Amino acid sequence: MRHNNTGRRLGRKTSHREAMFRNMVTSLLIHEKITTTDAKAKEIRSVAEKMITLGKRGDLHSMRLAASFIREKSVVTKLFSTIAPRYTDRHGGYTRIIKLGIRQGDAASLSLIELVEEELTIKQRVSKPAPSVSVAAVAAAPIVASAVDVEEESDVKTAPKETSEDCEASAD
Repeated sequence: MRHNNTGRRLGRKTSHREAMFRNMVTSLLIHEKITTTDAKAKEIRSVAEKMITLGKRGDLHSMRLAASFIREKSVVTKLFSTIAPRYTDRHGGYTRIIKLGIRQGDAASLSLIELVEEELTIKQRVSKPAPSVSVAAVAAAPIVASAVDVEEESDVKTAPKETSEDCEASAD
């Protein structure tokens, strides 16, 4: 059983996996988007969001923690000066994963992981009132011959044109 064993091994030893995560998170923070496999993108997401959370804290201790993981001064500076201030009003969800399809060579599923750019806006759902149609009205409606039946009965090959007065289903 896998109790308390979170994360994916990705076919690598621990040191290789941690080094790969450091490199990929550094690349993500530099370029703000990278293309990788689905499994790697899902693992990188948690690490990248922890780094951005450290950047939002902004104190010396969090800067040292981020520098111990990222190991490039310019990227740590970019994280604390430009990337983290973008997300001051956002509580998590700093990254987005978009599925791209499969890779030609080995059929691995690819994803694009990127930093979310737009402001957090809450959209109100506008629900349309459902048209109320009773069962009795549907049962009492006259059966209208289809256009195929009309064409077969008449010599003219055009379908009859309905006017707004003839059509019961026209919008008001």
